[in-house]
Amino acid sequence: MTSVVRPEFDPELKAGLAVVGGMFPPTITPDLIDFMRVSYASAPLDDLFAERGIERVDTEVPGHEGASLTVSVLRASGAESDRPGVLYAHSGGLMFGDRFSGIDLVLDWVDRLGAVMVTVDYRLAPEYPDPYPREDMYAALEWTAAHCEALGIRPDRLMVAGASAGGGLAAGLALAARDRGGPRLCGQVLDYPMLDDRGTTASTSQFDGVGVWDRVSNETGWDALLGTERGAGSVSPYAAPSRAADLSGLPPAFIDVGAAEIFRDEAIAYADAIWRAGGDAELHVWSGAFHACDIFAPHTAVGRSMIHARDTWVEKILGD
Repeated sequence: MTSVVRPEFDPELKAGLAVVGGMFPPTITPDLIDFMRVSYASAPLDDLFAERGIERVDTEVPGHEGASLTVSVLRASGAESDRPGVLYAHSGGLMFGDRFSGIDLVLDWVDRLGAVMVTVDYRLAPEYPDPYPREDMYAALEWTAAHCEALGIRPDRLMVAGASAGGGLAAGLALAARDRGGPRLCGQVLDYPMLDDRGTTASTSQFDGVGVWDRVSNETGWDALLGTERGAGSVSPYAAPSRAADLSGLPPAFIDVGAAEIFRDEAIAYADAIWRAGGDAELHVWSGAFHACDIFAPHTAVGRSMIHARDTWVEKILGD
């Protein structure tokens, strides 16, 4: 049998993979969805918010077809109005996670940059397949834009952001907002985004049973969302943004991805398609990085560099 040739993991990151695997196994099959909903659930964050001087207000907003969604609005204590706003879509392969998954990495945007962040408990597959997750997020985007004054958000400084599955949702939001004449966005942050249901890239085949979120895990996530439509021609680009034929007219994008993960090639291709359409994209491909290593190993040199580069771009976009 021919061995698979793939980029090596960064040595510092590789040392932490054994620890990560206890919470997030490299291969996620449908029978592990319930386990992941427990192991990947966010710990209580009220103490962290208090330490950082962040106020949290939970509210119910209308989702797809009028269903009630829970969102949390996060702002720095005592922050004045006319602040930039961020709509955040959480990670979790579209099957698990909650509105606080991975959010500790972006709290600097709230307490240091002064943004008002709205983070959403969109409904999850397979119980709620496409279009529920993306349309829940779009409904939350419309709600946020309609309530900018009450939320203290500048309408001209509203950005979408997300990681992994949330990165794919954020990209779909930017496409949908453009096509539907929806809220005008100042930027989109797509962290190692889940963009393509077809699974045909070289990087997809390089990572089976290794790292975080391998080929089988990806198929599990897309199957949960799309069922038998995965890989078919009818899949909406709002669900799988790599399928979009036209990436012109989009807000500036920040895209980052690991060199040692399955989403490498689709993220690079998405940035390239934005450039070819005359758009603005900043792309970072991190040598030796496995998927979401900044979430699982933020203390490492690569993790710290990823967070710093992202925060620098967001500060520039929100401050323009």
